[in-house]
Amino acid sequence: MEVKEILFMNKGDGENSYVKSSGYMQKVAAATQPMVSGAVQSFFRENCSNPPLEVLNVADLGCSSGPNTFTVMSTVIESTVKSCSELGREIPEIQFYLNDLVGNDFNTLFKGLTVIEEIFKNVPWFAMGAPGSFHGRLFPRNSMHLVHSLYGVHWLSKVPKLTNEGGLPLNKGKIYISKTSPPGVREAYLSQFQEDFLLFLKCRSPEMVPDGRMVLIFHGRKSADPTLRESCYTWEILAETISYLVSQDDVQHCLLSPSNLSKMLLAKVQNQCISAFDSIVVACISRPKGEFESLSLNFLAIRE
Repeated sequence: MEVKEILFMNKGDGENSYVKSSGYMQKVAAATQPMVSGAVQSFFRENCSNPPLEVLNVADLGCSSGPNTFTVMSTVIESTVKSCSELGREIPEIQFYLNDLVGNDFNTLFKGLTVIEEIFKNVPWFAMGAPGSFHGRLFPRNSMHLVHSLYGVHWLSKVPKLTNEGGLPLNKGKIYISKTSPPGVREAYLSQFQEDFLLFLKCRSPEMVPDGRMVLIFHGRKSADPTLRESCYTWEILAETISYLVSQDDVQHCLLSPSNLSKMLLAKVQNQCISAFDSIVVACISRPKGEFESLSLNFLAIRE
């Protein structure tokens, strides 16, 4: 069974649900509002000489079920109203396509839309679910004006192959890249990320209208070295915890491997530095138009 068929965040709105445990993501969504607003406003400015837009199509990829997507929706609506007011244009209908994998809790997501309804009673907006993997085509050609993704695109579609020609594990006793991982492990993760991200861009390219905008927010790192503490500390703690459980016969030893652990964690995150993204974008688009911007947030401070 593929990851895309079984991966989802904790459902509902209970104590352990994604809705209640996504505080960090909410802070990121709030901190990146200027980026989303800037993308919307620049789109309207550059297309002000074209016929008035009747419908603005917006996709939020990897929206999950938490309140983060409501922040994005609010920012898009506010920026659209502001831009149209400044340009003397009629506000278009805004159609949101909320995308995540098929196992996502769309019911909880749609229940939360009452928040947007209360705030924007006089703005014509609509929302619909768009289940499916963003590593494939999701929308018709030339249909999307704005595509947004918050902390979604850095997730790998699958765990890379981490065995040698004899079938032996390359990263035994570890569940991610670490200081002791051989070079082949780093190369495998990088190669899988490059494959996934390139596919993502190729799938979005025909779906975007001319001069459309994409705002993609990734979990990244400052250094090109993936073994630094900021990148792999959490995974090393988890590996040590599982090792202890194995020693106590609480879990099977076979779980302490990237391929089998993925069945519990369901997917992996690949942190990348900006240069890695830049090279992939250039490889996909002959004349890329855009910019990279880094944002640093204190995770511990946010938790407090």
